[in-house]
Amino acid sequence: MASFTSPPERPAPAPREERLDSVAAQVQALDELIVLARHTIRVFDLDMSEMGWNSAARTERVAAFLRSARHAKLDVIVHDTRYLESACPRFTMLLRQFSAAMTVYRTGPEARSAMDPLTIVDARHFLHRHHVDQPRATLAIEQPALARPLVQRFEEIWGTGEPGLNATVLGL
Repeated sequence: MASFTSPPERPAPAPREERLDSVAAQVQALDELIVLARHTIRVFDLDMSEMGWNSAARTERVAAFLRSARHAKLDVIVHDTRYLESACPRFTMLLRQFSAAMTVYRTGPEARSAMDPLTIVDARHFLHRHHVDQPRATLAIEQPALARPLVQRFEEIWGTGEPGLNATVLGL
């Protein structure tokens, strides 16, 4: 009888923090963050339209993450879900396939003024765009102390959340 052994843990990456000055660099940074994810990916964005969330490569990375662990979770909160609904068939397919592991919320009125998209991975790594009108962002790897205030900010935004996008469309 074969016994199940879990895959070996990868060593933690070297801590680093860097400034990113372009959206293209941020898209690459998101791909790096998704590969590092073990438990949670938490995303706040205006509408998910700029960062490549519907690309084939990105959705494959997210799917691999969601398959990698029993309790892997992707939480997304956006100001507006129309882009996801109308222009992101790969992302919405992920939502249907992994509905138990994904949640998509829309921000409540209390958080509509937030304009600094962020992605937090396992409360240790993050990408924080300082304002949507500027391409400047900070990428931090293996920096839980720096991530802590952003985790708190995400939780405050998340706390305003309303149902956003569902895995199934219900109707008459």
